[in-house]
Amino acid sequence: MFEAASLKHEVPKEAYEREAALLRAALLNAQYDLHLDGRFAVLVLIAGVEGAGKRETVHLLNEWMDPRHIRNTAFGPPSDEEVERPPHWRFWRALPPRGRIGIFFGAWHTEPIVQRVLGRLGGGAFAQATDDIQRLETMLCDEGVLLLKYWFHLSKPQQRKRLAALEKDPRTRWRVGAKEWSYFKRYDRFVEVCEPFVRQTSTARAPWIVVPAADPAYRALTVGRHLLAALRERLDDRRGAAAAPDRTPPLPAPADRVNVISALQLEQPMTRAEYERALEKWQGRLALAARDPRFAQLSVVVVFEGNDGAGKGGAIRRVTGALEATQVDSIPVAAPTEEERAQPYLWRFWRHLPRRGRFALFDRSWYGRVLVERVEGLCAEADWARAYGEIGHFEQALVRHGSVLVKFWLAIDKDEQYRRFKQRETVEFKRFKITPEDWRNREKWDAYEAAVCDMVERCSTAEAPWTLVEANNKYFARIKVLKTLCKAVEAALERIGRR
Repeated sequence: MFEAASLKHEVPKEAYEREAALLRAALLNAQYDLHLDGRFAVLVLIAGVEGAGKRETVHLLNEWMDPRHIRNTAFGPPSDEEVERPPHWRFWRALPPRGRIGIFFGAWHTEPIVQRVLGRLGGGAFAQATDDIQRLETMLCDEGVLLLKYWFHLSKPQQRKRLAALEKDPRTRWRVGAKEWSYFKRYDRFVEVCEPFVRQTSTARAPWIVVPAADPAYRALTVGRHLLAALRERLDDRRGAAAAPDRTPPLPAPADRVNVISALQLEQPMTRAEYERALEKWQGRLALAARDPRFAQLSVVVVFEGNDGAGKGGAIRRVTGALEATQVDSIPVAAPTEEERAQPYLWRFWRHLPRRGRFALFDRSWYGRVLVERVEGLCAEADWARAYGEIGHFEQALVRHGSVLVKFWLAIDKDEQYRRFKQRETVEFKRFKITPEDWRNREKWDAYEAAVCDMVERCSTAEAPWTLVEANNKYFARIKVLKTLCKAVEAALERIGRR
């Protein structure tokens, strides 16, 4: 793959200047069309050999197009804030919205490759990182992102010549230091690691374009032509998502009509006196766990889902009542904003992930795609069907990073929901909790129950299980939530203590 990129390519100066002027105008027009069209985002990855003109190419693209509609992001070593989140968090934050172009100078591939070459990452871990990258790129493409990946290559003699020239020029010598020469000494090892990586992560929807980079004019025209062709192809295709079939194999229903929700005993006894004693006990234990010095090494993500009127808000208040206000963020999830609709679905959840030493409580969550969006037809069937896998990968990233992830489904029966809805209509301080939408959703009770059962079955894993909470009795539900969360945090603290 890289051998062909080492061939000598040259574009005469006159030919370059003539074509560059036309290419520049065409790219600018395509960029404005993209901005007006607004159907998709463009993400450009710039990668490859040190000294191969990556920086010059990024500058050139910003010169040829309107930099106001380009977001350039160079990723160096992770900051303290970034280290405290899963590795892909910083890339999600920098994604361009629809109608815009983002250029990543060194992205999710850089750190795994460098660590593998330096011997700090084993083969199994590198394979896992490669798989994570493939899943991320597949999801971005499924979300409509036009993902363009350019790998700039130089032969070993070409790289030596290029680094020496940069080092000799007073204007560019700052770009060549001990790191660049140390990487050059490992050139053969980089090729050994990078060539199979590029081959494995080059897919039909997001192929790597290997750019022979010795000649500046050739590499500029290669990238510019490809970027223009990719933009125009997508812009001129008005079929959009409708071009692909939107049918997936149906999920099976249980033959005996028994499911994880219908099997619950929703009426669980607990008196107010028992509740108050248990509340003091479990809030106290959670408060102690959150003040443990080891807790500074943890982050806790708690998901609250459930039937309308099941008591999610009350359970959340009992959790926050045990914690310092500076330790916890409550994130209410409603219909996406314009900003959120311009990004891939999981973007708005990635950006709320907590730092270490903090709790994030999600009142509704990323499961909306397989619940309300599925039932109400707010997304295509293909989108919610693939969301199970995307959610599983997202949660796996949280847990692998060391976050404590606890997920609650609060369940009530239809009669109890009716009673609570009527009460909300008559109690002044609860009237804001009931809307016509809540009453309308009751008409789709069976469809929501089927969606919940599929969600639990497909997304309850050993590392991120669902806790089903019998919530007809609010006292019992609140204590079960506190007890489950407290034990999960205490278990994580014990694991830290055994290291």
